[in-house]
Order: sequence, then structure tokens, then C-alpha cells
Amino acid sequence: MTVRLILEYPDPRLRQRSLPVATFDAALRQLIEDLLETLYAKGGIGLSAPQVGELRQVAVADLSGTRSAPRVYVNPEIVTRSRPAIVEESCLSVPGVVGKVLRSTRLRVRARDATGAGFEQDLADMDAVCLQHEVDHLAGKLFIDRLSPLRRLRLWTMARSARQATPRPRGSDI
Repeated sequence: MTVRLILEYPDPRLRQRSLPVATFDAALRQLIEDLLETLYAKGGIGLSAPQVGELRQVAVADLSGTRSAPRVYVNPEIVTRSRPAIVEESCLSVPGVVGKVLRSTRLRVRARDATGAGFEQDLADMDAVCLQHEVDHLAGKLFIDRLSPLRRLRLWTMARSARQATPRPRGSDI
């Protein structure tokens, strides 16, 4: 297992749509293991393949706090949503940012596991919120897209200032 580098906003790869997984092989299982290892190393509760630069519809989650309940979702599809609520979210790809967004706190998901076997699952509360967050990543969306326009503008301005303040290597035209 390998701890992978997590892409950070405003990396344009985070805005790309992921492709459905068609082949359930050793490479997919390795990706899943790497995602879980990275998730645990970074202290998160959910992680998706695009966050490590892999544009495949794979997400993992473990809300146990003890690394004892890993969940794998390949090609996840949210079938039903209910009980909307304002929840506080953060993201490993947008470090240091916390915001309140509207999410469903109950949902039913259809997905495949690492072997390709299909399943449906009902999720509630933080489990439901976490999966919606990861499904957004698979569609090239970030939780900050769900923030108020004023909050998004402030984040964009901060990110732009940080990019301009970063020293460039000598001789670089970048």
C-alpha cells in the first residue's frame, strides 16, 4: 500500500469528470488499498480517486475513527435522497477551509465493490453526507462550489493571492 499525494485546490484535475470503472482487476484493488492508506494517513473520513489524480469512479470512506469499517464504492450512483440539512464540511483537497452546505442526511446508493459485485445501501447522517461529498468529486465538483457566492469569492481571492506569492524557480516562465 502507498500513501498517495492528494491534489489540492485549485488543481484543474479536481474539476474533471471521472470515468466509470469497467475492469475489476488487481490494479483497481491496488488503487482502493492506496486510497484507504492515504485516507488513514491524512486523518480523513472519505477520499475519492480523482483526489489522487486517478479519474476513475472510486471512493472510499471510514467513519469509524478506528480504521475498522472501510467502505468501498465503485461507480456509485445515488438513487434516492431525503432529509436535507445544513452540515459543516471540509475536504483534504481544500485544506484549512470549512463551510456549511446543504446535503441530504438520508440516501440510498447503488454501487459495486472491489470485485465488481453490485449492491445497494441505505446511508444516514454523516455517512450520507460523506458519500455525497465523494460523489461530487467524481463529477468534478468540490464542496466549496456549494458555498455562498460571497464565501466562494473570498476563497478564490485567497487562492489567487497564494499562487502569486509563491516564488517561482529561476529561469521559469510559468
